[in-house]
Amino acid sequence: MGDVQDVIQSAIGGMNITETVEGLERYPVNLRYPRELRSNPENLKRTLIPTPTGAQIPLSLVADLTLRRGPPVIKSENARPNAWIYVDLKTSDIGGFVTKAQQLVASQIVLPAGYTISWSGQFEYMERAAEKLRIVVPLTIMLIFFLLYLAFRNVMEPVIVMLTVPFGLIGGVWLVYLLGFNLSVAVYVGFIALAGTAAETGVMVLNFIDIEIAKLRRQKQKLLSSAEIREAVEAATAMRVRPVAITAFSTMIGLIPIMLATGSGADVTHRIAAPVLGGMVTVLLLTLLVFPVIYSLVLQFQEKRKQQDIDTTQIQSDQAEYNNKGGE
Repeated sequence: MGDVQDVIQSAIGGMNITETVEGLERYPVNLRYPRELRSNPENLKRTLIPTPTGAQIPLSLVADLTLRRGPPVIKSENARPNAWIYVDLKTSDIGGFVTKAQQLVASQIVLPAGYTISWSGQFEYMERAAEKLRIVVPLTIMLIFFLLYLAFRNVMEPVIVMLTVPFGLIGGVWLVYLLGFNLSVAVYVGFIALAGTAAETGVMVLNFIDIEIAKLRRQKQKLLSSAEIREAVEAATAMRVRPVAITAFSTMIGLIPIMLATGSGADVTHRIAAPVLGGMVTVLLLTLLVFPVIYSLVLQFQEKRKQQDIDTTQIQSDQAEYNNKGGE
C-alpha cells in the first residue's frame, strides 16, 4: 500500500525534488507525470506501479478509481475542517433571523460528537459592535451629565435637562418605525447624536429661565411666589422660542438631503439621520411646552422649601427667646 501511495503522490500529485535560485528568488522544482498521462481517469488507471519482483503493473489492478463531486477546497479553522453556508436575507433584521435560526437548529438538529456551529459574517460584526455600544452609550450619557454639572454646578438642573433625552427618543423611535428600519449599529449611532443635540437645546431654555429668575429676585429682594415664578418662566420661554426653533429646524433641514440621498452608502446614512430627524420634532415640542412647566414646578417647590426653612428658623428663634426670658 505504501508503494501505491508513493506513486500516486509523486507521479500524479507531484513532489518537490529541489529548488532553483535566481538572484534573491527561490523557486521549487516539482517532478510528476506530464499532463497527457494524468488528464483523465483512463490515463490514471494505466499509471505503472513497481513491484518487489521488478515487474510493473497498472494502478487499475490494485485500486478502484471513481470520479465524485467534492468540495473545491478544504477549509479549516482552529485546526479543524469546516464548511460555510451562505445566507442572503431579504430584510435587514440580521439579529432577528439569526435568533430564529438558532432556535430551529437547537430544536431540530442533533449535532454529532466533534461538530459545532458558529454564526459569522455581518451578524458577528453586529455582535462585536453591540458589545462596544453597551459601553459607549452609558459613557456618552454620563459624559453629557458631567458637562451639564460643570455648567450648572448643581444636580437638579442637569437631571431636568437630561429629560430631553427620553423625549427625543420618542420621535426618533417613531420615525425609525415608520420608515421600516430595524435597530442596527447605524441607528444606535443616530440616537447617540440625538442625545447630545437634545441636551444642547434644553440648556438653551434652562439658561434663559435662570437668568430671568435671577433678575426677578434682584428686583424683589425676597422669596418669589408661585405666580411670579410662572410668569418669569413664561416670559423667558417666550423670548427663546425663535432661537430654539431655529436650532431645531436648521438641524432637521440639514438632515433632509441625507434622507433623500440614493447613492452609495445611503442606506447607512439614512439610519443615522432618521433618529435625529424624528427626535428633534419631539425635542422642539418638549423644550417649548413641557420643559418650562417641569422646571417651573421645581422652582416653586424649592421656594416653598426655603419658606418652610425660614419659618422653622423663626419659630426656633422665638422659642429660644421665650425660654431666655423665663417663660414670661
